Amino acid sequence: MTVIKFVLGATVLVAAAIIAARYLYPLPSLSGVRDAPPVRAANNGELYEAVGPLIAAHPGQSGLHALPNAAAAFAARVILARAATQSIDVQYYIWHRDLTGVLLLDELRKSAERGVHVRLLLDDNGISDLDPILSDLDAHPDFEIRLYNPFTTRDFKLAGYAFDFFRLNRRMHNKSFTVDGLVTIGGGRNVGDEYFGTGLQPNYVDLDLLAAGSVVQDVSDDFARYWNSASAYPLDLLVDDDDEADGALQAALDDVTQGSQRATYENEIRRSDVVRKLISGTLPLEWTSAILVSDPPTKTLGQAAEEDLLVGQLDDLMGDIDERLDVISPYFVPGEKGTDHFVELAERGVRVRILTNSMEATDVLPVHAGYAKYRHRLVEAGVELYELKASAAPQDRKSDTGFAGSSAASLHAKSFAVDGERIYIGSFNFDPRSVYLNTEMGLLVDSEQMAQDMHTGFEAQIADMAYAVSLDDDGQLQWTEQQRDGSVRHFQHDPNSSAGSRAAITVIGWLPIQWLL
Repeated sequence: MTVIKFVLGATVLVAAAIIAARYLYPLPSLSGVRDAPPVRAANNGELYEAVGPLIAAHPGQSGLHALPNAAAAFAARVILARAATQSIDVQYYIWHRDLTGVLLLDELRKSAERGVHVRLLLDDNGISDLDPILSDLDAHPDFEIRLYNPFTTRDFKLAGYAFDFFRLNRRMHNKSFTVDGLVTIGGGRNVGDEYFGTGLQPNYVDLDLLAAGSVVQDVSDDFARYWNSASAYPLDLLVDDDDEADGALQAALDDVTQGSQRATYENEIRRSDVVRKLISGTLPLEWTSAILVSDPPTKTLGQAAEEDLLVGQLDDLMGDIDERLDVISPYFVPGEKGTDHFVELAERGVRVRILTNSMEATDVLPVHAGYAKYRHRLVEAGVELYELKASAAPQDRKSDTGFAGSSAASLHAKSFAVDGERIYIGSFNFDPRSVYLNTEMGLLVDSEQMAQDMHTGFEAQIADMAYAVSLDDDGQLQWTEQQRDGSVRHFQHDPNSSAGSRAAITVIGWLPIQWLL
């Protein structure tokens, strides 16, 4: 009886604390916040002169160019910002206060000072230490910032999970960078050094897609849908504009650009020719059909209809898979339903190949624990399963090595190719979080060239980059590594892992947390 009383008392105290916290730290009212229309494509300026005639020559189509190289992907964003004449709409899940994050904010500031209208929509979970800098930028009349699904406590944001867990656990994972309503960049990359191949953090294997033409207006419309949603709050409703904000961006620039890396990145920007070729009309764009798939922002409030979710849209649009499916997903937790689907494909003769992170390469161990439970059944059914090494070949971090990536510590690209005909590139992972909790977006492209490039990338690079997971003669999982001297090495457990880490993923796998992964 004493235990029961203690539990009941503790429950009452926790409930009271939650109610009190919500009363003390409520979300501000959006009653006075005005909606803004989607940006329409500019009809003048440098970008218009470059892509306007191409768009007119390809009505209803989109011109696409893949950006697998990290430094080039950063340079493309910088040079596009410098070319802007009317508008820049930017939407991201993570934006770090590091070299590339601060440099890109400075480029957006410079654009606003030229009279370009900049709108920055950031998920509030991924902007640690940015409040003063964002307040500094938001003070400019041509720079608007909104925070998505915000925390109401700014100094100790994580404490918000204690009293508002179910709301705050839903995040905006979307990523887009759209200039003058004419050109957009989307894909897997957030903004930070590890996404752009520099800094002290592990480098990510990632992939973006530059697009012009029809799909850009769809991205602009989707940005407006999120910007005007009930989960997007103007920065000034959440963050006080105090003395700390004045000059905060310049102070951050001084702080992060002391070393030689800034000069290195400035050289990369000068050397990058992606946008310059676009402007000069010499960039090889593939003009084809591209469809934006995106979750509705009402998903964040738990109010989206199941048929409107991105995963359902993808399933409808992809059609039948007849011969082969190649999947790249860093956080791969297929669950029972997804495993059934991949197994069914393999059993009817479709060649299914999946590349995800190995234990040594993952940056989220609980996700690996969720994935590990399904490996045996997938491999047993004939699915070809590969796990990225923590040190993948070749050893040039800046080499342009195609869809699978280069020497990075962790996989982050999210894409799949079907039957050598169509390809998806975006933010969606094959995990419960992407399906049910986070909002996601991406492009589904009819492109034999891009799909074949991804299929070929698997053929040409996978042996050097990843461990092949299979079953040994006793029906147990084994990992096979192709050595550079041509020899083969086998592991009977996750390569380069400790007994403690393997025990940890087993225990984590027992916990009822898969819906969070």
